[in-house]
Amino acid sequence: MTAFWLPVATLWWRDLLRFWREKARVLGYVGSPLLFWLLIGSGFGNLAYFFPGALVLTVMFSAVFSTMSLIEDRREGFLLSMLVSPAPRSSMVLGKILGSTTLAWIQGAIFLCFLPATGYAPGAAGVLEAVAVIFLIAFLFTALGFAIAWQMDSTQGFHAIMNLALFPLWLVSGAIFPMASAHGWVRWLMRLNPVTYAVAALRQSFERQAAAGAPAFSTSLIVTACCAAALFAASTALAVRKSARSFA
Repeated sequence: MTAFWLPVATLWWRDLLRFWREKARVLGYVGSPLLFWLLIGSGFGNLAYFFPGALVLTVMFSAVFSTMSLIEDRREGFLLSMLVSPAPRSSMVLGKILGSTTLAWIQGAIFLCFLPATGYAPGAAGVLEAVAVIFLIAFLFTALGFAIAWQMDSTQGFHAIMNLALFPLWLVSGAIFPMASAHGWVRWLMRLNPVTYAVAALRQSFERQAAAGAPAFSTSLIVTACCAAALFAASTALAVRKSARSFA
């Protein structure tokens, strides 16, 4: 057990220390969605509706782009030293993912402090539920970022791929408009989009009544958790398959 959990804790702590030295990341990852939420929400006259989507955007940006440190670790040789160590690959994957997940969760919790300005009144139980959902969402996007970053050699390429893939998925997740108002193939895309369930789970932690056409809270949690588990398994499989010689 020590051989597994010691590398996990070490890599987790290393990511926290790296973040502490780059405090400007908090401003970037929280400030942009905050401004987006204020502008869009004020324009539509509904800050409450857009708040869960903006919060998911904050967590998504932080989680995904924190995993870009994998590419930096490869350049610096740190990733190679991890691969040739006796630590299990699964512990290395879990440690890196938990580190970035924790950072994204903290930034999501900072954004959650603006909840009183929305008019939502979920109570203490609802807030704790939202905090737990934020952690699950952070784990989901971190595992996705890990799976992509593990195969990339360029930070520019990583940025391009993630922006191309994530922002359109977020736009059709119910963050901007509800599923009930979508038409034709867009509604089907929203049903197939895993980000839809992440946004719905967070929104329903603030208010139990689901929006028209939105999935139920339990369904949203199950789908989000299953996607997170699948991406973690895929990341572990990629790490196990990739030999240390490939990074030399």
